Amino acid sequence: MVRGLGDLESVVMDRMWSYRRPASVRDVLEDLQQERQIAYTTVMTVMDNLHKKGLLRRKQVSRAYVYEAIASKEAYTAELMRTTLANGGNQAATLVHFLERLSPEEADALEAALKVYPPKGSRP
Repeated sequence: MVRGLGDLESVVMDRMWSYRRPASVRDVLEDLQQERQIAYTTVMTVMDNLHKKGLLRRKQVSRAYVYEAIASKEAYTAELMRTTLANGGNQAATLVHFLERLSPEEADALEAALKVYPPKGSRP
């Protein structure tokens, strides 16, 4: 089951997704310090928690870990949406409420996505 992220976890994951490469705690720390005061140990703890949650993989390089996002932001978001839908009770009603709230841009994106990947029942 995919869980949502806390505020700082979201900030760290957004950085990791934007890098598109492995990064150390120090890399993320230096990036975050451009916008806020934050301690190395705080970033280290958050990245360790994200590793334990299965969002980051890590490998030891010398005495430090280098982290990398396991999945793209889009894949994470899709799994979060799917899990939410599965736990939302009446799935049809949940989807109707979701569709009612789409902006025109979001509706266009949904329509484009369905053209690329039609629902299972309509695949040849």
